[in-house]
Amino acid sequence: MTQQLAWLDAVKWDGAGLVPAIAQDYQSGRILMMAWMNREALALTAQQNTAVYYSRSRAKLWHKGESSGHVQKVHQIRLDCDADVIVLSVEQIGGIACHTGRESCFYRALIDHQWQSLEPVIKDPKDIYG
Repeated sequence: MTQQLAWLDAVKWDGAGLVPAIAQDYQSGRILMMAWMNREALALTAQQNTAVYYSRSRAKLWHKGESSGHVQKVHQIRLDCDADVIVLSVEQIGGIACHTGRESCFYRALIDHQWQSLEPVIKDPKDIYG
């Protein structure tokens, strides 16, 4: 491995070679989404300054926005104290991070022992994905 990528060795990857990654709006601090990264996804994210994740369901790299156009421009990458969680400080292009057409994937809150949606759909997913 090149010296340039040696920083990846500091990350504590899980048994499947993945690490959770939280995308957070670089201005407001709002948590937009959580996804998984493997070494290649994290290296590409750092290299390209756009978020690249690993899709467990599709077993392949996923360039955020590749089908929706909702790219995440990365301003900073942080590693937590245990070295097992990544936080990406991002600019969410188009203002939509969630595949449901909302700003954030965290749009539901537990109220009176029920999950309630607190945020509107900004754009219908049918209009985003066809």
